[in-house]
Amino acid sequence: MLNKTHTKYIQSLHHKKFRDELGEFIAEGPKVVLELLDSCEFVCLYIIAVESWLQMNEKLLQTYPGPQVFTVKDFELDKISLLTTANNVLAVFKKKATAAFIPENKITLVLDGIQDPGNFGTIIRTADWFGIENIVCSPACADMYNPKVVQSTMGSLSRINIVYTNIEEWLQQTGINKYAAALHGTPVNDCKKLTEAVIIIGNEGKGISDAVMQLTNEKITIPKIGEAESLNAAVATGIILAQVC
Repeated sequence: MLNKTHTKYIQSLHHKKFRDELGEFIAEGPKVVLELLDSCEFVCLYIIAVESWLQMNEKLLQTYPGPQVFTVKDFELDKISLLTTANNVLAVFKKKATAAFIPENKITLVLDGIQDPGNFGTIIRTADWFGIENIVCSPACADMYNPKVVQSTMGSLSRINIVYTNIEEWLQQTGINKYAAALHGTPVNDCKKLTEAVIIIGNEGKGISDAVMQLTNEKITIPKIGEAESLNAAVATGIILAQVC
């Protein structure tokens, strides 16, 4: 039975402070929870679900020993969910360790202050689609374990290595060509396919900071045809990766 202590604990994981202190995060919805379980990248501590979902997935869950399972009513799930309508299952996972990586001979995505959780999650999912293995984030980026980020990734969180660091220092130490997504630059459709590069995406409103821009080798842009002032950062990322990967 899910008691008040469990409820308060899970609700605390809605906040970055407690996610950092406990080293844990929540995932919601059947697809995300099952993807993270199947990846074996994250240790699952708790599964909280309605009875119908647990019965439907009983045999599958037997292959994931370890998590404590709670059967709850819909209204109980609503209390701990961040979704407008709770989606049958919520799970608590341990965070995974960040892995060091060598950026040579691959494309690495660098995010300079992506703050919207939905955008960030979609960028992670898009990177996964195009086979990007690593994303380097400035400290100003949204928390990768924000529930909205986790939800938006649709399970891709388990397949992307995400590093938070001072990106100016990281770029200075990297001898690979660095391409900055900008409003003015070489049209991305004129760019050749890349097998080794750093692609930098800037903040949703401010773009790439001047300090980071000075460390880039080339500006690339998505040609504008209509009257829109700018593109969503996640959409821009997808268009650029589709062209250069």
